[in-house]
Amino acid sequence: YIRHGDPIYNPDSLTELGKRQAEAVGKRLAQHGIDEIYSSPSIRALQTATPLSEILKKPITTLDWCNEHLAWEEFTVANKDGIKNWMFWDHKVREKFTEKSILDLRNDWYKDPFFDKKVGEGVNRVNTEVDNFIKGLGYNHDRERGVYKVENHNEKRIAIFAHQGFSMIFFSSILDIPYPIFSTRFDISHSCVSAIHFPVSSRSEI
Repeated sequence: YIRHGDPIYNPDSLTELGKRQAEAVGKRLAQHGIDEIYSSPSIRALQTATPLSEILKKPITTLDWCNEHLAWEEFTVANKDGIKNWMFWDHKVREKFTEKSILDLRNDWYKDPFFDKKVGEGVNRVNTEVDNFIKGLGYNHDRERGVYKVENHNEKRIAIFAHQGFSMIFFSSILDIPYPIFSTRFDISHSCVSAIHFPVSSRSEI
């Protein structure tokens, strides 16, 4: 998972620094080999993915569900002045995230009445898309037990280029770490590369 390079948000694109970051990431990942390249449909994500695509001569497949615009509508709150920001940056929400009642809910944290129903809709949307995507790669996500059942183990190396705000719910979903915990303890900087490894195993689950 690679966050886009240093951005210009309006109009959506990369700065000159962001373009250099994209080139550096592309060269680095190409050395390790990437079998499939995916990207959010945003221009800044696609521009970050392009150098890798050109080096390896592999197409970029866009994933609409990775678009940060969707996550922005679901995982942001407005302050008293009506200015929206990510939930994990809002002081009141961060305090709520640390309450025992929320932590005890684990992956059902969004069911607490404190949260707007759009949050639950966002969690379910991303969970469904993540599980369908991973299933297409050969792994069936058992969310009740927090494991993946191996249906078709393979050695594919997948690169997804997307965003910071989206990454918080993406990693929470794929790693079975509740969003209140993950989003307040981890971060991903511009052009940062985060790797998730499904290890080779004789077991039917990982």
